[in-house]
Amino acid sequence: MPVQAAPTAAAPAPATQAQPVAPPGGPAAHFHAAPPPPSAVQALPPTDAAAAPVPGAVAPTGTPTAAPAPALGMSMATPPDHPPALLPHDLSPWGMFMAAALVVQIVMVGLALASVATWTVWLVKSVELAMGKAKVRGLLRALRGATSLDGVLRALPAGRTDPAATLVRSAAAELEASRALPADGVKERVAISLNRIEAAAARRMMTGTGILATIGATAPFIGLFGTVWGIMNSFIGISKAQTTNLAVVAPGIAEALLATAIGLVAAIPAVVIYNIFARAIAGYKAELSDTSAEVMRHLSRDLDRAQARHVSHLRAAAE
Repeated sequence: MPVQAAPTAAAPAPATQAQPVAPPGGPAAHFHAAPPPPSAVQALPPTDAAAAPVPGAVAPTGTPTAAPAPALGMSMATPPDHPPALLPHDLSPWGMFMAAALVVQIVMVGLALASVATWTVWLVKSVELAMGKAKVRGLLRALRGATSLDGVLRALPAGRTDPAATLVRSAAAELEASRALPADGVKERVAISLNRIEAAAARRMMTGTGILATIGATAPFIGLFGTVWGIMNSFIGISKAQTTNLAVVAPGIAEALLATAIGLVAAIPAVVIYNIFARAIAGYKAELSDTSAEVMRHLSRDLDRAQARHVSHLRAAAE
């Protein structure tokens, strides 16, 4: 009977080497596991990399978890909550005017109108002064070359009503009305009349120059008001933006300085033109006084001539 071989036990599979576990709290980056033997690698079945976690298993607490890497092209810096305000694109005077507050715009418009009024008064009064001086000088030359007041009166045009012509006509009218009266009283009345005519002519020539003095005195302060308002808006912008960035402060300061500049542009020419007109009107009054003196000289000569004729007639009658 054949002897059956005893079944031999299957050779036990080589045990896989246990993987060492990182100590708790130790850095995982410095821990290196020993490589398994080739037979163990062949015996082990392939495992899924994304195996589901075992229920009830506790994750190790010592191993830090890596933060997800930022996506490609994304900036690591977070944008600020309040981005700084940018300067206006148009920093020209017109652009700053349009970007200014309503109060500052009203101030600028008022100062611009004041400047227009200044140059309008300059143009009108310059023409008026030039024409008035020309007429006074022409009549003054005629009086100096004449021999009697009556001759100058006849040479005057009928429609001429300027102050110089009024001086001659007033003296001639008073002389005609006082033929039978003493000469001293006639001279006194004519002098009073001529003084009033000179004063009225000076007041008429000064009309419109008062606005120059007003603009010159008030325009800088109005511009200063615009400056204060613009700077106040700048500080309000700083408070709202919670930043001291120049881009927030500069627009309001630029508007404030523009208001000040317009105030100076209105005030400086007004003061200069007012002083020019004050000197020119003083010269005009001096020429009117010269004309009045020439009229009084002719009046005195005519009165003396009339007195001499009267005495001559009396002598002739006595003889």
